[in-house]
Amino acid sequence: MDLLVNGATTYCYTGGKPFDAAQPTVVFIHGVLNDHSVWSLQSRYLAHHGWNVLAVDLPGHSRSEGEAPSCVEDAAGFIAALLDAAGVQHAALVGHSWGSLIALEAASRLKDRISHLVLVGTAFPMKVSPALLDASLNEPMKALALVNVFSRSTLAPPPSALGPGTWVYGASMALGRRVLASNRQVNVFHRGFKACDSYANGEAAIQAITCPVLFLLGEHDQMTQPKAAQGLVKAARASGKSVQVTNLPVGHHQMTEAPDATLFAIRDFLKT
Repeated sequence: MDLLVNGATTYCYTGGKPFDAAQPTVVFIHGVLNDHSVWSLQSRYLAHHGWNVLAVDLPGHSRSEGEAPSCVEDAAGFIAALLDAAGVQHAALVGHSWGSLIALEAASRLKDRISHLVLVGTAFPMKVSPALLDASLNEPMKALALVNVFSRSTLAPPPSALGPGTWVYGASMALGRRVLASNRQVNVFHRGFKACDSYANGEAAIQAITCPVLFLLGEHDQMTQPKAAQGLVKAARASGKSVQVTNLPVGHHQMTEAPDATLFAIRDFLKT
């Protein structure tokens, strides 16, 4: 589905079902150098089980036009505009990695418009090493290879993700190359990493949200290590939020490394 957001055409995958304003809505937000396709199983399932799904391509990524966000705050503003464009008054937000920071910041601003917040593979601060920042700008293929090595703890996905025999590393490399090539004006790889590295409002944002929050973390995650999310977890609990934490025995790409467990954790949390 295409929506006009901030004057630019924005693509949202709806999970194969038409958008129905009478149903509850969940918005899926991808990470750096990804797009809507990383949520394939989760978005399809929820779309066929009573939810509107908006698995968005962020501006300047893949099928969406517009200026690629240069900071988390700008991307959060886009999410608010997306809900307005879709006519959605209340929604759940699910974000992965960079997308988790965007979801967090958006939820802190939108308050009661957000019913649930799911932070997948999150950390705060989400610092990126200077060497990787430099490589994402000057040697993006080298940086892409490094990220795909560090992001995964499995060589092949379970059948419910991408199918038996799928080469996880190769599929992720192909996706990264495609997303990078989709924007000839801006290096969305480097811009996304800079946005992660510079975001400083995480603790204030988690205190400002008004909805329950699920932290969905990978025990073997080398990109956003589980210990790097504990500050947010503690801040959320200290400010009286309803907090759930689920640890999965995988790396940074929970959606394909543990597709069913990731889906069921999100599904069950959205029922609360």
